[in-house]
Amino acid sequence: MKRLLLLTLTLSASAALADEGMWTFDNFPKDKVKKAYGFEPDQAWLDKVRLSSARLAGGCSASFVSPNGLVLTNHHCARGCVADLSTAKQDYMKNGFHARTQAAEKVCPNFEINKLVEIRDITDKVNAATKGLSGEKYVAAQKAIAASEEKACATSPDVRCDLVSLYQGGRYHLYKYQRFQDVRLVFAPETDIGFFGGDPDNFEFPRYALDFAFLRVYQDGKPAKTDPYFKWSQTGAKDKELVFISGNPGTTLRLQTIAQMANARDRSLPATLQSLAEMRGALDQYATLGKEQDRTSQGLRFGLDNSYKALRGRQEALVDHDFFNKLVKQENDLRMKVNADPEMKKQYGAAWGEIERAVKRGNELATLVGYTNGGPRSRLFGYARTLAEAAEETVKPDTERLPAYTDARRPSLEARLSASAPVHPAVEEIVIRIWLTNLRAELGPDHELTKSLLGNESPASLAKALVSGTKLSQPALRKQLLAGGQKAIDASKDPMIRFVAKILPLATKVRKQYETEVSSVVDRNEELIAKARFAVYGTSTYPDATFSPRLSYGSVKGWVEDGKTITPFTNLAGTYDRATGKEPFALPPSWIKAKSKIKGEVPFNFVTNNDIIGGNSGSPMINQNAELVGLVFDGNIHSLGGAYGFDEKLNRSVGVHSAGMAEALRSVYGATELLQELGLPTK
Repeated sequence: MKRLLLLTLTLSASAALADEGMWTFDNFPKDKVKKAYGFEPDQAWLDKVRLSSARLAGGCSASFVSPNGLVLTNHHCARGCVADLSTAKQDYMKNGFHARTQAAEKVCPNFEINKLVEIRDITDKVNAATKGLSGEKYVAAQKAIAASEEKACATSPDVRCDLVSLYQGGRYHLYKYQRFQDVRLVFAPETDIGFFGGDPDNFEFPRYALDFAFLRVYQDGKPAKTDPYFKWSQTGAKDKELVFISGNPGTTLRLQTIAQMANARDRSLPATLQSLAEMRGALDQYATLGKEQDRTSQGLRFGLDNSYKALRGRQEALVDHDFFNKLVKQENDLRMKVNADPEMKKQYGAAWGEIERAVKRGNELATLVGYTNGGPRSRLFGYARTLAEAAEETVKPDTERLPAYTDARRPSLEARLSASAPVHPAVEEIVIRIWLTNLRAELGPDHELTKSLLGNESPASLAKALVSGTKLSQPALRKQLLAGGQKAIDASKDPMIRFVAKILPLATKVRKQYETEVSSVVDRNEELIAKARFAVYGTSTYPDATFSPRLSYGSVKGWVEDGKTITPFTNLAGTYDRATGKEPFALPPSWIKAKSKIKGEVPFNFVTNNDIIGGNSGSPMINQNAELVGLVFDGNIHSLGGAYGFDEKLNRSVGVHSAGMAEALRSVYGATELLQELGLPTK
């Protein structure tokens, strides 16, 4: 990956500059948009956009594009469904999927789609519950208020409620979602065009990728009624046009302290990158063994590649001295203002030092926390851990459980464990073997956990025995174990269950220690810093991203790099010019066959200066009429530093143009029924 250019942003905490910001729907800067673009969204417009937008619970964004439950998202966001429905005989990843009737639509295993229907500010309740508390009591109070509020809000299995911490604990909002758990695949192009350019083009521009897919949400066995929805723009986005992006950005860290960012730069990011590289190398080697090995490992390899490139971009931003020095100046400016006021200094002045000490303690516990409370990227291990933890947690009062096992989260838990997703044993063995090998190397052969898990086995032999011996790939068994609770788990002889049971006692002990000595200290002092920031700068800025619904604004706009102007559009004809016939620039047969029919001048991919981050994949790009003009699927290379700051001159969102998607449906796939549902011409 080429070196990130210097992020020359101005990091003023007093207000977001230019088109910066991932804004909550209840605090959208309508006046700033009007001043910059002459358009002021009213409340009815904001409500329509919020209710037309959606979230894939697994980590992406989406939108409703018809009144009959049709959902638009990225191909790479739907790839889990596509891969799980694929077999050696029918590979939908390679060949694509197209249900020409609703009867042919296939249920996606373990997919959930959410629509935000209500936002409630409960900051006062949360602050009252945690007032004067610290350590273990503070953690317990946070868990209790979250479980209580979410349970009271989630009045049926069709409702999901999340307590969302904003401004590092400065505000707490309860988000109420309509939940759709019957999600079906409608259309997905071939991976060769959905991810055209592969890893070399990832986070780059110009791009030529048809990264879109259609799902449909059902209720009571019928397509759900989803109105309002975004109408499809036939013309799509134009140069310099105002564009809004409504999505669920995953995580930004712009409000973290310098101690936290320095720790990420020097410790956590390098360690994570090394781990990702090792796993990626092992799976790349496995994929060379044959077509089936390549197919069954493809999804995990894609995720590893994407994570590696994104986190490396974060690392490169933080090691840029000029960029990091700007972050230091931003923090110092706030601390100087706090220390200049005796009352604020008394209330907030010690918070930065407390976080720094907690970060150091966290480093001392990090390895053990990672291995006891984490695990390999194994579906089978994940099932076992979830079942064993659910049995332990369910017997506790709801307000004392881990968040994943509260009554409010039960529908998602049951759906995840009953999903009929395939398991690939050879891939499972690889990831468990590498995890065990690293555990022994990092904790040492004499550590109690190493001895307990490995005994006299090697990582390879134990991984093989666990995967070959477990029956947890069977949904019926998982449902039985979940229903049976602790008694069923204790009686189970399944080797993966017994393996996880050896980890949990130490995991609980270490987690409590970490919560008491690290996370509670950080959370409490982040709240204090948030209050100090409000006292100094007010609330005219946006909170860090939390994978909750946000709205950003910007315009279609290229950028200048090394003296060269990068224009904001590519077109369909350019796709054929870029194709080489070899992966990752090999076009699928459908596109080669349709070359003479495609209108080459139609825009394909484009960029805007909207502020986004990972999690925004699948976000609708809309104009001021709330018409869909594009679909976010990536950012450019400079956007990777967006976790810590935003530079309007360089950071760009990358999308698929609405006209390009329509032309592909029309001229390549003959998707007449989809075009009609979208209200688009079929010829």
